[in-house]
Amino acid sequence: MRSMLFLPADSEKKIAKGAGTNADGLILDLEDSVALSRKDEGRRLAREYLDANPLGSRTQKLLVRVNPLCGDMTLGDLAAVVGGAPDYILLPKYRTREDVIRFDHYISALEARDGVPAGHIKILVIGTETGQGVLNMGGLTGCSDRLAYVSWGEFDLSADVGAETHRLPDGNWDDLFRTARSLCLAAAASAEIEPCNTVFTDFKDDDGLRDACLGARRAGFTCMMAIHPNQVDIINESFSFTAEQLEWSRRVVEVFEANPDMGVVGLDGIMLDKPHYTQAQRMITRSKAYG
Repeated sequence: MRSMLFLPADSEKKIAKGAGTNADGLILDLEDSVALSRKDEGRRLAREYLDANPLGSRTQKLLVRVNPLCGDMTLGDLAAVVGGAPDYILLPKYRTREDVIRFDHYISALEARDGVPAGHIKILVIGTETGQGVLNMGGLTGCSDRLAYVSWGEFDLSADVGAETHRLPDGNWDDLFRTARSLCLAAAASAEIEPCNTVFTDFKDDDGLRDACLGARRAGFTCMMAIHPNQVDIINESFSFTAEQLEWSRRVVEVFEANPDMGVVGLDGIMLDKPHYTQAQRMITRSKAYG
């Protein structure tokens, strides 16, 4: 996935609008965007949408963000939606690897109860919404075969540590938030999963969104979450590859595979080593996945 669009699970209208976008994934949100009095309605509508779009018929990946394990709503959320076989479930407010292990066990039990293929549902962890989570990002390595993505969050982290702002006067992130972003990338590499960039909240600022996307891609993120349908196309464009980039990557792969005993090769006057080969392979693989 390049783009994942947040949609409040208790709004049929907004879910339908999201389904009409080019988002690679739709996040049916049961957490922050749904008021406490509307949680049951959100669960019901999320399950209805999953059932109306069963496995094998989906043109978009379907994700559900449940409420965090530190509260008392997670099991109710999972019990309501696992039978609809979402492709991913988002775990917010990560604290330690034990959270993911426990979450995996819950999903496994409910998959068995509801006849969902074992291991179908993958996990996306939002890893830096708490100070405890930031300190334990390394715990994601090897904690669950379901773990597929990790993202980071700045606003919940601000609230957790008591920061008045997460930005410096020049617009750059303050130290803690820059560190959290970096640790998200390092944790993804360590766990061999995909790093997903956090949301850009000003949905009317297209130029700012594009800059945020390109900066995230340069840093190593492979996808990004959206909070508004109008953000989807810019995100998709920013995380896609041009024909020229793909052609160059194919040539890099070809020259290395034609010279398997050489650690360094030359192409168009440029010396390339194995990291270039790895990057080229990744670009080709992701391009195929993006279609």
